[in-house]
Amino acid sequence: MLSDDHASILFRMVLRLDEADVRKIAALARLELSDAEVELFTRQLGGILEYAEELRALDTSGVPPTSHPLDAGAVWRADEPAPSLDRDTVIDQAPAGSKRAGLFKVPKVL
Repeated sequence: MLSDDHASILFRMVLRLDEADVRKIAALARLELSDAEVELFTRQLGGILEYAEELRALDTSGVPPTSHPLDAGAVWRADEPAPSLDRDTVIDQAPAGSKRAGLFKVPKVL
């Protein structure tokens, strides 16, 4: 694990994000960016990293770790059985439905 000093140095190095870095990131993500988009994203990502550095610099030693700002607890509804749609009615109304097979075709997603 990096010490705080090493992490700070590494983070400051990342803050110097330039257009070449944005182009490398775009290539890794297989994104084609125009010159205007590269310029815009360079500014925006630089601003995000600067803000993250400000947050990282805050003293949070007395703040307990949290996963959510509100202590809402479990908010899931009870899993209770309920009547569903009539299978034959749904198959009759679906494209390429087959009562014999008990299913219907849908367009490919992937």
